[in-house]
Amino acid sequence: MRSEGVKMAGNQPKKENIHAGHRKRMKAQFLKNGMANLEPHIVLELLLYYSIPQGDTNPLGHRLIDRFGSLSAVFDAPYEELIQVDGIGEQSAVLIKLIPELCRRYQEDREHGGERVFSSDEALRLVRPKFFGRKTEAVVLLLLDSRGKTLYCDIINEGSVNAAPIYANQIVRLVARYEASTAVLAHNHPSGQPMPTSGDISATRRIIWALDSLGVLLHDHLIVTDTDFLSMNGCGLLKTLYEEHMEEKDRRLYPENEQMVGDQLVYPIEDEEK
Repeated sequence: MRSEGVKMAGNQPKKENIHAGHRKRMKAQFLKNGMANLEPHIVLELLLYYSIPQGDTNPLGHRLIDRFGSLSAVFDAPYEELIQVDGIGEQSAVLIKLIPELCRRYQEDREHGGERVFSSDEALRLVRPKFFGRKTEAVVLLLLDSRGKTLYCDIINEGSVNAAPIYANQIVRLVARYEASTAVLAHNHPSGQPMPTSGDISATRRIIWALDSLGVLLHDHLIVTDTDFLSMNGCGLLKTLYEEHMEEKDRRLYPENEQMVGDQLVYPIEDEEK
């Protein structure tokens, strides 16, 4: 096996490679802190990891900045000039030219792409296809930003013919990750009857409590069948659950005995995800 160290002349011990693990550390630093505080040549060093599998790309980052003067100028430089820089080949030049184009596509998509949802009917149109052809229950979570734009819409759990668990902690993690302002929950009833069960209502209570801690509204809980659906918002059930929630929250904040109550869920999550 080849050592990662540098073999010295004669019987001298091997010297540890000072770059061992450097790329891994740089990637971890970026994932933790972003690149707002990174110097321009470090940004390029990171980028070039993906066109140059091995070796130290830090000098290349310096070389590009020295040649073109700034980070933006590097990305705006013509392909023909990029490949004239020592160490920059076709793969690296193409990668560099991809960045501004990718940024433009990203911004255009943020401004114009993505569905906007302002009603339960619009939410249903997005989530119903997730249930097509399913013979077992599944749970779909739809997350929206403050403008009603879709941030996330996917199945978060699957179960049996009669039940699919809804885990509050899983939903909280996704809401926090996407920095959502509003959530819509949906699940299917393969039996063909969209009426909510006691388990559906209990799960909705738990989600209301969990999302309230983040200041996020549960806009609706939809129960979907092949030919029908029920909106807990539309039928008034969600309003009732929110009223119960606010009454219980007030009671816990201002109890009759004037003693503060611990910050814990009123409705225990007995089948919560381990």
